[in-house]
Amino acid sequence: MLRDFFLGTIKIHILHHAKEEPIYGAFMMEELESHGYTVSPGTLYPTLNALHEEGLLEKYEQTVQGKVRKYYTITEKGAEVLEEGKRQIIELANEVLEEGDS
Repeated sequence: MLRDFFLGTIKIHILHHAKEEPIYGAFMMEELESHGYTVSPGTLYPTLNALHEEGLLEKYEQTVQGKVRKYYTITEKGAEVLEEGKRQIIELANEVLEEGDS
C-alpha cells in the first residue's frame, strides 16, 4: 500500500532532478535510496518510460564506457507539472502539520 502512495512522490523527485541536470536510471536509484526509498529497476524504469511517454521527460542515449545509457531531461510540460506538484506538496504539508504534529 505504501508503495503506491510513494510512487507519486518518487515521480516528483525524478522531475526535480531532471530539471537540475540530465539523469539516468542508476543515478536515480541511488538518489532515491539516499532518501529512504527502495525502488527496484522493475519500478523505476517503467516510471521513467511513462514520464517520457506523457511528455514530461525527454530522452536521449549516450555511450558511456562502452554501454548505451539513457538520459532524461525535463520538458516544459514536465516543469509545469513539477511546479504544480510543489504547490500541492506545500499545501498538504501545511494542512497536515498544522494539526499540531511536531
